[in-house]
Amino acid sequence: MKGPTRRWFGAIATSAFLLSSGAAPARNGASDALSSWDGIVAAAEGQTVYWNAWAGDEKGNAFISWAGEQVRERYGVRIEHVKLTDTAEAVARVVAERAAGRDEGGTVDLIWINGPNFFTMKDQDLLFGPFTQVLPNYALVDEEGKPSNVVDFTIPVDGMAAPWRVAQVAFVYDSARADLETLPKSIPDMLDWARENPGLLTHPNARNFLGATFLKQALYELTPDPALLQEEATDARFEEATAPFWAWYEAIRPHFWRGGTDFPGSSADLDRLLDDGEIEIAVTFNPATAALLSETGLLPDTARVYFLDAGTIGNTSFVAIPYNAANKEGAMVVANFLMSPEAQAHAQDPTVLGAFTVLDTDRLDADARALFAATSQHPAMPRPEEIADVLLEPHPSWMTRIVEEWEARTAR
Repeated sequence: MKGPTRRWFGAIATSAFLLSSGAAPARNGASDALSSWDGIVAAAEGQTVYWNAWAGDEKGNAFISWAGEQVRERYGVRIEHVKLTDTAEAVARVVAERAAGRDEGGTVDLIWINGPNFFTMKDQDLLFGPFTQVLPNYALVDEEGKPSNVVDFTIPVDGMAAPWRVAQVAFVYDSARADLETLPKSIPDMLDWARENPGLLTHPNARNFLGATFLKQALYELTPDPALLQEEATDARFEEATAPFWAWYEAIRPHFWRGGTDFPGSSADLDRLLDDGEIEIAVTFNPATAALLSETGLLPDTARVYFLDAGTIGNTSFVAIPYNAANKEGAMVVANFLMSPEAQAHAQDPTVLGAFTVLDTDRLDADARALFAATSQHPAMPRPEEIADVLLEPHPSWMTRIVEEWEARTAR
């Protein structure tokens, strides 16, 4: 997913991801601010929530504006979108305020966050909470079918952030050219398919998040012990876990587009290859990609997505509240609204955002399910029963090491 995960490498170290999975105790003023939901709503009226969020997607920006209109009308809460190019900017601001002794009245009320930025704030005790237990709509969140809602890149969330959108690996194809029944439904099958269809498969450069995610997806199915992927990639673990994967990759690479000597630089480049008919399958990290791109004319109306049978990697975007936020009550009202069936269904509409829901739709009443049915009618949107199980993101060290090894191998 674009947004908070778009710069995995560089800014934040990932060597100490060793936290308890137990519930976090209330801290940073949480017990005082969480007296009752009615009290929170009353205190939130009139507050302006400074939501620090990545602003690199116009649809995302428009959705935040829509959410602002909704919470202003319903709760008297305003959203001010503080537009970021990198989530680490907001994290650094909170760190600086802590260093300056500004433990109240902070300038950041809400952050769109996940991955290393969430780990940094949780690890350094920079988050308010836990708070999700008091949000009424959190009772609708799917914690089992979508485990990334409670474990963020191996880090237990512990109620310190509220989920609001899910991204998941899927594969895009043109149903006018390819029969779904003949497409590979597993990573091992992908090798056989590539041998029979040389040049019609590739992935983005592994320095691109989507390219690295394709490699991680393959590793999941090929490693002897997938549980190791939730731990740090030590030298011994890396060699043991990746040996079958590299054997598969060296076998499939010559059958990639351009013989595996060149790789698209981005997901947009990959989508263009699919649209031009140069490849038949394109990996994506958004199951709404076919619907989104067919709406804009970047893919044909016959574009569709499918999943691998054993499940695909997914991650969740959250909103978190800094420990010193000036408007905690308003931030909780916004977080709760983002998890409402109305907001979730609106976000899932491919003409709006195409963000898949964090909710368990089986828990919804008939009226709420109807909202999702209405926004999922696009022929390129997968039906709920077609969406595969979500596999947890591996420990970040696996991605770093896989990319380094991939670069060394493809440079030869």
